[in-house]
Amino acid sequence: MPVSNKDASPFRRGLPEIERIADMLCAPAPYQTMSYEAPGDSPMPSLDALGEIMSRLRSALFPGYFGNTRISFSSLRYHLAANLDSIFRLLAEQIRRGICFTCADTRQTCPQCGREAEEKALAFITGLPYIRDLLASDVKAAYEGDPAAKSPGEAIFCYPSITAMTNHRIAHSLHTLAVPLIPRIISEMAHSRTGIDIHPGATIGEQFFIDHGTGVVIGETCVIGKSCRLYQGVTLGALSFMKGEDGVLIKGEARHPMLEDKVTVYAGATILGRVTIGEGSVIGGNVWLTRSVPAYSHIVQQRSTQTKEASVAEKKRMPEDEPCRSDSGLHGG
Repeated sequence: MPVSNKDASPFRRGLPEIERIADMLCAPAPYQTMSYEAPGDSPMPSLDALGEIMSRLRSALFPGYFGNTRISFSSLRYHLAANLDSIFRLLAEQIRRGICFTCADTRQTCPQCGREAEEKALAFITGLPYIRDLLASDVKAAYEGDPAAKSPGEAIFCYPSITAMTNHRIAHSLHTLAVPLIPRIISEMAHSRTGIDIHPGATIGEQFFIDHGTGVVIGETCVIGKSCRLYQGVTLGALSFMKGEDGVLIKGEARHPMLEDKVTVYAGATILGRVTIGEGSVIGGNVWLTRSVPAYSHIVQQRSTQTKEASVAEKKRMPEDEPCRSDSGLHGG
């Protein structure tokens, strides 16, 4: 005896609706930007594989802290060489996928993508000693600049600044080699983990430290000098965006701040546009800045006005000395 539609199970009743939704999702127009058909044998880069690459790179850059924690110095070279070989092979494949993803004609497999990927992967491996030296300087800045840090090892293992800068130093190296897509994925791995958003195009000098870190944004064309420090919630962003005649944003224009050496920017400060913050300057907490400032400037937020009665009441609640504040104003140190 046939089952009426009313008595049919929800699954059976839902089949026609599922078919209809499937037809709608396969409509061609949205699929021009919302789907990707891999050309030949070139699927999208693998997040799992990139995660493994980053894990292996951490163990190569910080041996004993990550990966095999029982490595002795007598066997270190053997383990490093084996690890670097795996990194090279894994990275070359992911770079190949990234190159193929950005090929102008995604319907054809480019025979040169594999060779180009291997060349870029090898160039990256060659630059690892320089990346290691930069990260060592970042660890030094974290340890020496934070009274809460008990050892350089604590900064390596625990500090979000070192996690974010490890990803950034790697992503920036790949970015300068014109590797497509992969650098941004690596940057976003750190962003999701630490809350620190650094575009791989940003150029950052040695001994860089982000204290606390959550909410920091560093834009694509930022240039940051040596021995700079940022606190949580700092934005180094763009003030405006240039558009072409077709109304589309022009890509790659220099639009973010430049910080010279030994600049400190305290919590919540926002610096926008292609401005220069002179060497040794201090930008106070919650400052909004859209102009260049000369070297050794101290920029603070203007104090809010108070009524006479409120000011007298506040003084009665406070000790005679003023609260501790740096030249840059109060901050979340």
